[in-house]
Amino acid sequence: MSYRFAVEHQDYSNYASGRVFYGVPGHPALPVRLVSEIFQRCLALRRANHQPTMACSLYDPCCGGAYHLCTLAYLHWQAIAELIGSDVDAQVLSLAERNFSLLTLEGLQQRRDEIARLFAAYGKASHRTALETADTLRRKLRQLLKTHPMTTQVFRADATDPDAVYRHLSGVKVDLVITDLPYGRQVQLQVGTSTPYPSPIWLMLNALRDVLSPTSLVAIVADKRQKVTHEHYRRIEHFRVGKRHVTMLKLE
Repeated sequence: MSYRFAVEHQDYSNYASGRVFYGVPGHPALPVRLVSEIFQRCLALRRANHQPTMACSLYDPCCGGAYHLCTLAYLHWQAIAELIGSDVDAQVLSLAERNFSLLTLEGLQQRRDEIARLFAAYGKASHRTALETADTLRRKLRQLLKTHPMTTQVFRADATDPDAVYRHLSGVKVDLVITDLPYGRQVQLQVGTSTPYPSPIWLMLNALRDVLSPTSLVAIVADKRQKVTHEHYRRIEHFRVGKRHVTMLKLE
């Protein structure tokens, strides 16, 4: 796959998982360049279909620690009005809340203070680098906040349960959904049903229907074994990066 938008090999080290942003142990982070490409492709599709260019609401129903949602915020702040993350795992949601706090000056300062204490106690070069990164992010965040504050929401829900998703997002129509589905040996998509069919992905897409508008887009990152299909969605784009398959869908 050739990149259309994130074409330059930029230095994304300031957004590295585990440096300032919190990562989920055992969960492989979606590469920053790839998630930026996915997001920009979604924006391009919205423009091509004459959709509003105003800042959008972005939701991940399998957000984990919400790491890639936060990196998208720093990279594409003006295009995002609201970040929403949910997950069935209550433990990772605490990390999501901490990552979302890094989109405020107060939360970022608390994280810097935490890193400073670690550096004072252990003197590791990695902590010094993290302090420098926190200062860089703070300077950038000050400029970003001059345009608008970032609205965030985190809640616990099974991504395949339409009632749970709708209950938390009642009245909200999500513009974009971008999610990196768990796969492989390290993590598995957790569902609240023992029914072998429909598939968990079908159930997740079905659960999203009530919070999407006719102009909303859904981008799902999965591996080749996971079939991203639903009779009420139309596939509008598909590409592959290594073992990752990215499928972009729209409600019929």
